[in-house]
Amino acid sequence: MSTFSSIQSLLGTDADTLLTHQAKVTKDLLHLPRPTFVNDIFGPTDRNPQVLRSLAALYGTGRLANSGYMSILPVDQGIEHSAGASFAKNPAYFDGENIVKLAIAGGCNAVASTFGVLSSVSRKYAHQIPFLVKLNHNELMTYPNKFDQIMFGSVREAWNLGATAVGATIYFGSDQSARQIVEVARAFDEAHELGMATVLWCYLRNNSFKIDGKDYHTSADLTGQANHLGVTIKADIIKQKLPELNGGFLALNSGDSSYGKLDKRMYSDLASDHPIDLCRYQLLNCYCGRAGLINSGGASGANDLADAVRTAVINKRAGGTGLISGRKAFQKPFADGVKLLNAIQDVYLCPQVTVA
Repeated sequence: MSTFSSIQSLLGTDADTLLTHQAKVTKDLLHLPRPTFVNDIFGPTDRNPQVLRSLAALYGTGRLANSGYMSILPVDQGIEHSAGASFAKNPAYFDGENIVKLAIAGGCNAVASTFGVLSSVSRKYAHQIPFLVKLNHNELMTYPNKFDQIMFGSVREAWNLGATAVGATIYFGSDQSARQIVEVARAFDEAHELGMATVLWCYLRNNSFKIDGKDYHTSADLTGQANHLGVTIKADIIKQKLPELNGGFLALNSGDSSYGKLDKRMYSDLASDHPIDLCRYQLLNCYCGRAGLINSGGASGANDLADAVRTAVINKRAGGTGLISGRKAFQKPFADGVKLLNAIQDVYLCPQVTVA
């Protein structure tokens, strides 16, 4: 079976709508992934030569090397979701070296993890695969649990252990978001001074975003605005959850409430209910793709391979840069994790899967 036939098979009944959809907003407005992306897009910016070298390393490693696309293995769930809950399915990953081994064997562009994991094996692996060090985390031990990202180390520490890039999360919409924006903006500025690339997890956190049984934490309009704020503080790459619905601003402005600003053309002219259009709206907010959009793979479930390929097809056809998928890969036997990562990469390598 050809790669394209395999992709079609995994998409099942959604194959036609996902592979033939014509996007609402033309791709002509976008800065699309391509082999010369770093030179073309980042070359004219204020990024210094060391940052350009780091970006070239990220885009030039693994099975997707020099394609303009990216596949990253992120494993910070030991802190974010608790180690026991994350690694009980596969206890080998309590040992962080196996995380790095999986990323290398899986042909990833980079491995993203904590200070502890990456520093424990940095002399052995930092020259073999780009390290993306996650600077902050939700520690999940305060009782009752709260949602706040706190710094676990310094940018200088990340540089010392050989990091190519640093990553951080901002919980946009949360009580602590203003502090997080300032902290991360300063950290990204220092990272750029030291020659590292920057990746921002642009997540939403606010219980008020759940209205009438709908969860707008993954709405295209709210996540799109989070992306726009992320690029504003000079994230080179934006990590975002795949949008599942739209209309967050509309819902939050119903009744007597007032939230943000909207123009109804956001929904009529710039998007539709189709998942590729929703994802393209996220990309528009990344300065039309000047900052690459990588979508997350989500939690592990019963149909991980099909779900991962579906997400990759939506991201690629929307004009995105790739996928960052962790639990679907490391919560499996090693060989199956490699197979899943390769299946994601095959979508970006397949010429028949085109930008919509």
